[in-house]
Amino acid sequence: VTANLEPQTFSQAVKDERWRLAMQEEIRALDNNGTWTFETLPQGKKAIGCKWVYKIKYYSDGSVERYKARLVILGNNQTEGLDYNETFAPVAKMVTVRVFLAVAVAKQWELHQMDVHNAFLHGDLEEEVYMKPPPGFHPPTSGHVCRLRKSLYGLRQAPRCWFSKLAGALKRYGFEQSYADYSLFTLHKGSIQVNVLIYVDDLIISGNNNTAIQTFKQYLNTCFHMKDLGTLKYFLGIEVARSPTGLFLCQRKYALDIISEAGLLGAKPAGFPLEQNHQLPLANGPPISDPERYRRLVGRLIYLSVTRPELSYCVHILAQFMHSPRQEHWDAALRVVRYLKGNPGQGILLRADCDLQLSAWCDSDWAGCPLTRRSLTGWFVLLGHSPISWKTKKQHTVSRSSAEAEYRSMAAAICELKWLKALLISLGVAHALPMKLYCDSQAALHIAANPVFHERTKHIEIDCHFVRDEVMSGNITTQYVSSHTQLADIFTKSLGKKQFDYFLRKLGIHDLHAPT
Repeated sequence: VTANLEPQTFSQAVKDERWRLAMQEEIRALDNNGTWTFETLPQGKKAIGCKWVYKIKYYSDGSVERYKARLVILGNNQTEGLDYNETFAPVAKMVTVRVFLAVAVAKQWELHQMDVHNAFLHGDLEEEVYMKPPPGFHPPTSGHVCRLRKSLYGLRQAPRCWFSKLAGALKRYGFEQSYADYSLFTLHKGSIQVNVLIYVDDLIISGNNNTAIQTFKQYLNTCFHMKDLGTLKYFLGIEVARSPTGLFLCQRKYALDIISEAGLLGAKPAGFPLEQNHQLPLANGPPISDPERYRRLVGRLIYLSVTRPELSYCVHILAQFMHSPRQEHWDAALRVVRYLKGNPGQGILLRADCDLQLSAWCDSDWAGCPLTRRSLTGWFVLLGHSPISWKTKKQHTVSRSSAEAEYRSMAAAICELKWLKALLISLGVAHALPMKLYCDSQAALHIAANPVFHERTKHIEIDCHFVRDEVMSGNITTQYVSSHTQLADIFTKSLGKKQFDYFLRKLGIHDLHAPT
């Protein structure tokens, strides 16, 4: 990976034959797509500049796939109301991706992946936008500029234009858009079911009929320039391995990149990510000289927690000091990297023997923040025995008792459970049985089960009504669990190695790359 360098400017790239061919291929694709026409710039209009962005694409094993040159318009020079209006476009939540895969594995469905070539170039542009000619290429008539007819990478409205075009194509085929996640589309025709999940220009397709999936792929090829990547194996940096036991998700290459960038490939591994009884919020050491490096590292750790639930708490703590990180914060972040050094291939297993029933664990750390005295909420959700959702989050207000903090965490977990139930219904999975919620606070469980309002609970009356209504309606059943077996404990505090390893085994976390 380090042997190939990506050029930063056009003058660097034009000296290399591989990048010249990549730029010619990109211009050819833009011309074939009818992305622009050459016109004289009207009076009062301004042409926006553009630049080349160069990227080497790699396979999951680190070998080079291709050299990609992308023409990008400088959308930061656009003016709202003049050459763009709405810009929002939905992308799949990572929780949705895990649920989508867990359901497919449990039902023994096939999983396919497709990619759209130059996806943003397919969007139809409504606004009048003019662009300067690309560096290294000249218009047929001197003085002309490019008037964009279709969206281009870098335009503020480009993601919205593309998603609108793709959603329209799917709906014409008969797909319905889910209200639980707008990036999920489902097709039901008799006994045939096909599901599609969209993350910008990457599509995951699952279904119970291989012929129906192939027919749908052919339809997409008639609409867009598609690339069929076959069986799902590598998606958004997540490595996917399927076996009769289930689907294993990990980010081994991504973790190794983090370790390498931090210069810790030869370091001694740490047994657990964060020291117990740390006082990072009260750190008063010297500010680090390069805060950008800290922000980059923590940002990468945030994405790594997509398949590493045990990192949720430490990443939550480290992300609070992005503005002005100190030496203690940097040392703590490097300790997390040293923990990764011991098990870079660790990930989650979505089991095939799944009953598709939701259960959740919720916990809180009362007044855990020494600066604001706000409590910490942590929850963990299983679909059968497959981990699909987890979170560590600071509560919005100060709780006056540990029971109140636990109760707020119950309310947050129930919100997640209700949304997941709606998502499962979109995927054709009925959840008739009540969803189980495990809590280690007897007081919070008592408030949830009994209509008691007095001076200690009236200020959380809305949460009380919300939780109790779900319990009374039979959607949720609450159960007490001791603190020693509370799975959400790892999401609210730093634990010692013995406790940490115990919870790792219970969370459905595995390491296929570990020696046996």
